[in-house]
Order: sequence, then C-alpha cells, then structure tokens
Amino acid sequence: MAPLRSASGIIVSTFEWIIALLLGAVGLSALARRIKVPYPTFLAIGGALIAFVPSSPSWALEPDLALALFVAPVLLDAAFDTSLRDLRNNWVPVSTLVVAAVGLTTAGVAYVAHRLMPDMPWAAAVALGAIVAPPDAAAAVAILSQVKLPHRMVKVLEGESLLNDASALLIYRIAVGAVATEHLTWSQVAPTMALALVGSVIAGLAAGRIIPLFMERVTEAPSAIIVQFATTFLVWIAAEHLGLSGILTIVVYAITVARTAPARIPARLRVPSYAVWDTTVFVLNVLAFMLIGMQMRPIWTRLDADVRWEYCVAAAWILLTVILVRLFWVTFYRTSLRVLIAQGLYRPKDPKQMASPKGGLIISWCGMRGLVTLATAFALPENFPYRDFIVFIAFAVVLGSLVIQGLTLRPLILAFNLKDDDPVGIEVARGRAVAYRAALDAIESDPSEEAEILRLEYRAILMQTETDPNGGISNGELPADPLRRRAIEAARKAIFDLRATEVIGDDAFHRLEEELDRAELSAGG
Repeated sequence: MAPLRSASGIIVSTFEWIIALLLGAVGLSALARRIKVPYPTFLAIGGALIAFVPSSPSWALEPDLALALFVAPVLLDAAFDTSLRDLRNNWVPVSTLVVAAVGLTTAGVAYVAHRLMPDMPWAAAVALGAIVAPPDAAAAVAILSQVKLPHRMVKVLEGESLLNDASALLIYRIAVGAVATEHLTWSQVAPTMALALVGSVIAGLAAGRIIPLFMERVTEAPSAIIVQFATTFLVWIAAEHLGLSGILTIVVYAITVARTAPARIPARLRVPSYAVWDTTVFVLNVLAFMLIGMQMRPIWTRLDADVRWEYCVAAAWILLTVILVRLFWVTFYRTSLRVLIAQGLYRPKDPKQMASPKGGLIISWCGMRGLVTLATAFALPENFPYRDFIVFIAFAVVLGSLVIQGLTLRPLILAFNLKDDDPVGIEVARGRAVAYRAALDAIESDPSEEAEILRLEYRAILMQTETDPNGGISNGELPADPLRRRAIEAARKAIFDLRATEVIGDDAFHRLEEELDRAELSAGG
C-alpha cells in the first residue's frame, strides 16, 4: 500500500502501522491477563492514546461496511456456543434485559442527550441511546472466564449480550431512518419491526439448514475456514438487502448450524477453524478500537476548548445514565419478581431463578460497552446530525465503562464469593461415563490386541465412576491423562533431538509433531 507521511516527515507505511498495532494489542492483552482485567479495557485505552499520537495514521472505512465487518463474525462466534436449553431456562431475565433494559437505556440516554444539546433532533438522540445501550459480550466473558460465578448468572449474561444487539440495532435503524425521512409514524414502523423480527428468524433458520449441506463438501481446512467466513458475510448482506435484521439473522443462523455442525465437521477441520475464529474476533476488536480512536483525533482537533469541556461533561452524564439505568432495572426486576412470588402470582420452576442482592449487583455491573457500540457509531452516515458528538460520546462511554466497571468487576465478584455446585462439571462427568460405556460396548466383541488395550483403559475409567452417582472424574481429567502428557513431552523432546542432529528431516519431523499434537489434545493438553 502507498506509504503515509507523518507530521514529523518520517515515512511510515500502512503495513508497518498494522504490524505495530497488532503487536501492541498482543502486549496489552498479555498485560490484561496478567493483572486479570478484560483485554477490551486496555484496547480502549490504546485507542484513546492513538487519537493523541501526532504521527499516527488516519484510516477511513465505509460506514456501511462497519457493521458487517465487525459485528457479523463476532456475533456468529458467540452464538455458535450458545445453549438453547439455557436460553429457554432463563428466558424471563434474558428477555427483560434484552427488551426492557435496552429500551430504558435508549430512552434515558436520549432524554439526557436532548437536555444537554437542545438543538439535537430527537431521532439523533434516540440513535445515540441505541448505540450505547447494548453491553459487550467480549468484555464480560473475559472477566467471567477468570472467576467462578454461578452457572445460571453466566448464562443470563451471555444470553443478554447475544440478543441485546438485535434489539438495540433495530431501534438504531429506525432512528437513522427517521432522520433520513424526517418523519416516521407508528403505522410505518410497526410493519418494519414485525418483518425484521419474524423474517429474520425464518431466514436464519433456512440458511442454517441449507448452507451446511454445501459446506460439508469442502474438506480442506483453509478452504473450509474461508467458506465459513464468506457464508457469514453473505448471510448478513442478504438479510440487510431484504430489509431484515442482520444481527438476529446471524444469531439464529449460528444457533441452527451449531446443532448439526459437530456431526458434519471432522476434528481435523474443527480444531484449526476454532483457532482461526478466536484470532479473528481478537483482531476485529483491535481494529475497531484503533479505528474509532483515529476518528476521535479530527473530532477533538476541530473543537474549541469550551466545546471540548461541554462534550466531556455530556459524556460523563451519559455514562452515569447508562450505569444507573441498568442498576435501576435489575433492582426493579428483582423486587417485582420477589413480590409476584410472595403473592403466588408467579412460581418459577427453579428457585435459583431469583438472584440474590449480590448477584443482582454483579449483573448490573456487567454492563461494559464495546465492539457493537463502536461499530454502530462508526456506521452512522457522514452527514448525520451531531455525528461528531455521537461518535465522541460512544467512545467515551465504551472507555469509561471498560475502565470503571472492567477494573472493579473482578474484585467485586471475589468480595461477594458467589459460588454454585458446578452443574456443568457434574453433567460433563455424567456424560463422560455414558460415552465410555458406549465406547466399551462398541469394541467388546473385537478379539484384537489393540481392542484389548482399549478395553482395559475404558474399564478402568468406568470402575472409577461406579462409586460416584454423578458419573465420576468430575475434575475433567481422565486417570491416565497426566501419564500421557508426561510420555508425550518425552516423545516430543526426542523428535526435537532427532531433528537437531539431522537424523530426521523437517518433513518427517512435522508429520510426527502433528501426531503428537493430536495425542496431546486427546490427553487434555
């Protein structure tokens, strides 16, 4: 690509900047893991610093491309791992957060923004509210993976972060359309919403059943991964062209595909594809924070000192509104549910459905904003009223929530000491026992020596489960796994030595390395 000339006169190529930003993001991510904070927090800080580096580049991205590029693959990655059973079991708290919390946040932010900027059109204020309404999945998951929270609470937060983007983006699209047409009536909006909701679900289900029939014919890992990304973007683009919700279509598509993918995709394709998707999600987070940081610099330089202060004060008020509205709704929900249960008007199937005051506070505090907020702000048309103000506020809310809530969430969780009886671990142990009984039955009649070796191993595992009503081996590790890993480590050192002494060449080394990698994965490595 053509090089860019910095203000100091040093020639810095775009490619070199990309390398520097990615390596910097890796360093920030490593630091975040070391001090146990969500990596988007440091990415937000890095994006803010980019805005004030004089020699940093200024890259442009078409607004219409932002949502498809940043949101589609990230949502598919999150939705693919979503449990339909857990969504059904927690549909009441999830749906209230997705609908009520997002709606109240949008309304609250729109009201505050309009009071602070009286000349701001109401539709633009509503668009700002919808932009900052949905919490980010990546930030919450980064924290929740470091601590032990009750399983149900984690599922509520994951389900909310998956579906609230759809409700927020639906409001956002209506508000942006209202600005474009200058007036919209409810009779015009209602059919659009109905089409977007019902049509998106139908389109996602249809795509999830049809596309895998073609994808399973691709048997090479690089080609299969390319097809996975291409079909994700195609589903999004098709939904947008049909006037549907790209987010809801992608979510339904991913959940549908996930039901059949394990049986269709062999392990040799699944393992590398998971690694590539994880890396892609990380890179997209990095690019989103860096690009929005680059957008902040021209906005900041165009503002007078008084206007800068006005924008900062507005950002502080809107950040406070975002935090307090979520806290209010979760408290109101808990109180209302407790009253309904006490009066016998509502009988939850699971008594644990009623979150404790500590649990409610944790759910309230898991409201960090991130990638979707940045992408929707970036996707605003260039001529959108108060665009600079909206982009500034969006980035400030993301930065503020990730710093304030992201840095304090883990200490808060540890202080509350919330735990459960590890239902996932119990189910894993029970399922493993059933699976190994089926494996033993499958080879019981085979007289070969290899089958006898496997039978001895499987019987040892099953003997360990007989005294445990939950299935045994609840720590997730098979009895022989430590021995396997020790043996594999010795074998790996041996082939390193063989290559170093040129007893074997690189081709033989890599083939043996691949075999040992598969063995290590099977041993929990």
